[in-house]
Amino acid sequence: MRADAVRNRERILRVTVDLVLEYGPAVPMEVIARRAEVGVATLYRHFPDRASLFTQVKLDVMERAAEEAEAALHEETDAFAALARYMHKAIDLRASAVVPMLREHAQRDENVIAARMRGRAAVDALVSRAHREHALRPEVSTADISMLIIRLSRPIQGIPAADNLGLSHRHLELLLDGFLHFLSGDPLPDPAITLDEPAPVPDSL
Repeated sequence: MRADAVRNRERILRVTVDLVLEYGPAVPMEVIARRAEVGVATLYRHFPDRASLFTQVKLDVMERAAEEAEAALHEETDAFAALARYMHKAIDLRASAVVPMLREHAQRDENVIAARMRGRAAVDALVSRAHREHALRPEVSTADISMLIIRLSRPIQGIPAADNLGLSHRHLELLLDGFLHFLSGDPLPDPAITLDEPAPVPDSL
């Protein structure tokens, strides 16, 4: 694609995340085009229908989340710093907030599944490294980290988007300082979960 077409496509994907979080998956395509500052014809040229748009949104945020996890793993020398960096980046991407909202509205896509598995592998490596360096409670799993990101990423209704994002980062820091880094002798309460068991773990992980 030409450079301007690439920019338009990326802007549409980013704007769709914002609007789905604001208004839900029923947000009109015309509203998405207007917020992205493109014509409706341009929107449909890139994404012929709502399902194809939402599928590409899922793929985009999952691929970017996987890239952030891999970058933190390879670029940070401290295991806990790497995990914290990834969690903050994941909140910025808002993948864990938007992907569950699109579950019933997007197409099944092998690329999305591959991106999800790539991200899970990278986060699992981050958690395993933190365990090896004794920087993370041994019973904290990859699923725990992912579920925390989901809880922190979901916006609170009635609060402006920028404030919601700021609160998510603030509360993540409280968690990181308060107990992820604190190796308590008291066990965590059940249930303990993993990404392989049939617990209600969303497909955004």
